Amino acid sequence: MKNALKQIRTVGLVANLDKADRAAPLIRRAAALIQRAGRSVVADDSTAAMARLKCQALPRAADVARAADVLLVFGGDGTLLRVTRELDGGDTPIIGVNIGTLGFLTAVHAADLPSALQSLWQNKFVIESRSLMEARGVCAGKSACFHAFNDIVISHGAVSRMIELDVTVDGECLTRYRGDGLIVCTPSGSTAYSLSAGGPIISPAADVFAITPICAHALSNRAVIISQRSIVKVTVLSELETIVSADGRVEASIKGGEAISIGRSRRKVRLLVLPPSSFFDAVRRKLRWSGSAV
Repeated sequence: MKNALKQIRTVGLVANLDKADRAAPLIRRAAALIQRAGRSVVADDSTAAMARLKCQALPRAADVARAADVLLVFGGDGTLLRVTRELDGGDTPIIGVNIGTLGFLTAVHAADLPSALQSLWQNKFVIESRSLMEARGVCAGKSACFHAFNDIVISHGAVSRMIELDVTVDGECLTRYRGDGLIVCTPSGSTAYSLSAGGPIISPAADVFAITPICAHALSNRAVIISQRSIVKVTVLSELETIVSADGRVEASIKGGEAISIGRSRRKVRLLVLPPSSFFDAVRRKLRWSGSAV
């Protein structure tokens, strides 16, 4: 979708504190460039202290997002996932500045920050609205609800043995999976764990989810694409320890006979993309697709 931002007056800064050596100088540079352009800077307390910024500082990333017209997140994809989880949806567009490694979600490389900010001031950007995923059910006897930007994963616990999962889509039986677990991912998460497990790469414009088995015992088990309007219900049949995680963060244990339902959340995340960046450009560069000569 085309950008629909009002004039950018305040830019929020949030960073990965574990990468302070690389992040701090870049954040100071970003703050200087933003202020030189006549805009104000706001950061969360930890980021402001780490980079020694002289700006308004607020307790949490969610507070920063509410105070800013756009939010710059410095780190890798993991940092961006953490921030989206803390924001829990919201209207403030996010742009990821990659100081990590692969970085499919982080749109700007650290070296390109000055030109990226210029594009921002000149209104040369696109805002992509990405749906979050919601999981609800009973875990260890208690009601549970959690959200994910990338994926919901049901997998074995500390004991590395096969678990068995019964899966239905909109009430219709899909199959019973036996293996290490199952990934249900959004298009944004298709380049994460699901890709490593043999799942497809999905364009963010596609309104679909992917169901990808992890080390399935049956060789015929493959990833399945379903509509985001569908509800996936996963029932644990094994008595082995089984865990549910959202975006790589363990949320709960789930016992045999218990189930969770996974579908599209009403909440969305708005990612800001700067030209010439695009999803397919990122795929080609990050996965080093260069074509072949015949």
